[in-house]
Amino acid sequence: MMPQYLKPVPDWEEHEKPTLPGSASMPWHPPHRRLAYALVALLVGITGGLGNALVSANLPFLQGQLGLTPAQGSWLVAAYAMVNVTANLLAFKFRQQYGIRLFAEIGLGLYAALAVLHLFVGTFETTVLMRAASGFAGAACSTLGTLYMLQSLPRKYTGNLLVIGVGIAQLAVPIAWLVSPGLVDTGQWHNLYLFEAGLALCAFAAVVVLKLPPGAQIKAFEPLDFLTFALLAPAVGLLVVVLAQGYTRWWLDTPWLGWALVASIALSTTAFIIEHYRRNPLLQTRWLASLPVIHFIIGAFLIRFLTTEQSYGVVGLMRTLGMGPDQMRPLFAVILAGVITGIAASSLTFGPKRLIPQLLMAILLLGSAALLDQSRTSQDRPHDFFASQFLASVGAGMFMGPLIMLGITQALKQGVDHMITFLVTLSITQTLGGLAGSAVLGTYQLHREQVYSGALVSQLDPADNVVAQRLKQQQQVYARLITDPVQRSAQGTAQLAQITRREANVRAFNDVFALSGRVALVFLGWLLLLAVRTAVLKQWRKRHAPTPPLSAPTPGSVAPR
Repeated sequence: MMPQYLKPVPDWEEHEKPTLPGSASMPWHPPHRRLAYALVALLVGITGGLGNALVSANLPFLQGQLGLTPAQGSWLVAAYAMVNVTANLLAFKFRQQYGIRLFAEIGLGLYAALAVLHLFVGTFETTVLMRAASGFAGAACSTLGTLYMLQSLPRKYTGNLLVIGVGIAQLAVPIAWLVSPGLVDTGQWHNLYLFEAGLALCAFAAVVVLKLPPGAQIKAFEPLDFLTFALLAPAVGLLVVVLAQGYTRWWLDTPWLGWALVASIALSTTAFIIEHYRRNPLLQTRWLASLPVIHFIIGAFLIRFLTTEQSYGVVGLMRTLGMGPDQMRPLFAVILAGVITGIAASSLTFGPKRLIPQLLMAILLLGSAALLDQSRTSQDRPHDFFASQFLASVGAGMFMGPLIMLGITQALKQGVDHMITFLVTLSITQTLGGLAGSAVLGTYQLHREQVYSGALVSQLDPADNVVAQRLKQQQQVYARLITDPVQRSAQGTAQLAQITRREANVRAFNDVFALSGRVALVFLGWLLLLAVRTAVLKQWRKRHAPTPPLSAPTPGSVAPR
């Protein structure tokens, strides 16, 4: 079907035409304006993820300042993910029908307004609402950052710029850890949100002052789109809640988590049935069920899962050993350098034939980092992780661009109407992959910690000379503070038990690193097997392809002697 244009289409030259309805046109810009577009792309892209990264980096601090329980604290992460993962269901069509500029101004304007409002209220409810608005702004900013970056160089560099544009959001996490110590040194949570509000206002001002070139606007929405959204949004949201709350409340001890999972399955099944039989579906269910797309979904989910070795494993171990944002700042400076290196390497070596090798290299780097970290001790400090986490950061910065390019290529082969399906699939796999990674690794770490704690405690026999000597040393620490020998003995025993739990946690985190490394190796082997299988099938088809019959020469086709 031909699109129904809502506004007259400008007389663009061929190189100026937008790639898709909902994208910006690409006219010629002078160098100073191209530089301005690149800087706005950097500002907007970082703004979209920095707010949530600041909350994640300072979650224990915020829980203490706002008087939140760990379960309430996990709602802050869940609220962001719930809105962020569902925003792309309607955002792409909104851009197509109402234009990019309105999309940008609404997304960032709402985010900036709520950020300022939260400074004056500061309750748990407004904090959750703020994180939800941040999730919508994050979805808008990731798109806007890419669209602004595409304006910074001529069209022939579109692929390279796309890799940079989608990678900008990955800079938010290390930047959040670098700036957090300076924001929380006063002991007040307001500085975090004041910084976030100021950044949101700056990004809003930037997109208003330097607007994207106009694109084509077409009629995109249909009534059933909103029914699908009304079913899928709560379905995905409930699944996010289960993953975010399951570890905190414990999976089998909270019945409502099971009912939430049942409701999520029921709502998503209903939505997919409706979409399967629609004439113009929002989601292309038949394409989603094809084998290449299933492979893409599994691969995108697993590679995002592997990145949680850094965000959960390393950070969790350092927190267990008493390290805070101040001590981890040098480590995240190295991580930031690694992410920039990965994005730059992916962009500079961009090419259709290099996408798969880049993904394989990213998985290899992530797996190597996990295996390097599997023998940590309680004496390790952030500087001991520099080498492994630089490798992991390069892999994390390298994978997103090739992953998106592979998905876009496959979607556009089927038609523009498949782009929404791809965007939603990508958003869900990345969000759920990160949450599932933290949930699975956290559950596994807790299980292994219980196993190791039991094994270590069983060896603490007071009759053993080594244990008795250690207990005596622990009691001497409190000799000047506690005069009662019974209390001093109890305090020394409790201190030794605490050290035992710490060592059990370290061993459990080592098991987490080993698990991540094994998953990476299995994943890499699976991808190599698929690549070999595809190459063999191509050769077989080429060898057994029927030879076209030779056509008889027509009169005059034979050259005269």
